[in-house]
Amino acid sequence: MKDQLEALVSQMIEHGILYADAVCEFEKKFIRKMLDKSNGNQSRAAQTLGIHRNTLSRKIEELGLDHQPKRRRRAKR
Repeated sequence: MKDQLEALVSQMIEHGILYADAVCEFEKKFIRKMLDKSNGNQSRAAQTLGIHRNTLSRKIEELGLDHQPKRRRRAKR
């Protein structure tokens, strides 16, 4: 995994991607993936990320993540 990360960083530098843009994209993808894994449950995602739920909510808003919780379907009768 370290080699893959090293290669990715090298590619980003070669393509002139700024540090702030790289960090922002990483945060977006990491948070979105964790929200998907927790089925949209922000409390669970925040706990897994090791941050407070309010911090996660603020980050979601700041990063423009429009993540809607997945709703369970009701069983048909």
